[in-house]
Amino acid sequence: MYYPLLRRLALSSLVLLMLAGCAAQNTAPGKVDEAAALAIKPTGLMQPQTRRQPGKRLRSSLENFMRSVSLADIRETLLSEADAWTGTPYRYGGETRSGIDCSALVQRIYRDSFDISLPRTTAGQVLEGQRIERKELQPGDLIFFRPSSVGRHVGIYVDNGLFLHASSSSGVRLSRLDNPYWVSHYWQARRPEAAQLLVMRTTP
Repeated sequence: MYYPLLRRLALSSLVLLMLAGCAAQNTAPGKVDEAAALAIKPTGLMQPQTRRQPGKRLRSSLENFMRSVSLADIRETLLSEADAWTGTPYRYGGETRSGIDCSALVQRIYRDSFDISLPRTTAGQVLEGQRIERKELQPGDLIFFRPSSVGRHVGIYVDNGLFLHASSSSGVRLSRLDNPYWVSHYWQARRPEAAQLLVMRTTP
């Protein structure tokens, strides 16, 4: 007669143990198990995406190629301008094909072929951009001369020792930079715009 009572007590004890076990596993409201959260967190998605960069040698080759293409385009544009302007007489203060002076020629070519605005006078143009060494000359650079104590002259370097300018004695023409006259009066060279920018603005 004690068996039903013992069985009832045993069952009651078992239920109490199970309830106690469940209560021990529950966490407080709002509390997060950090270890569990880290275990399921998609950490791979949180890593920054890295793009593979081309090697230094490849970058250098591409930059040199683009630079050579740009300079070739600038040179061809300047040679076309030389063909169009050669023979135009020099006229101090002139700005057209009926007569033009050196700084106006530079201003017109930069404006018409490259869509770049330069000052009208040599005094203003010599302040543009950065000064460069003579050995660093490339197509599109400006070359300045001082033929006298007060006179200033400017031309545009084309390539291979040639520059385009409006000569006071013979009008617009190509001249050699190594001519003794120009060597003796050479002043400085300046680069008003990067060659890459110039070629982007080259007239097709």
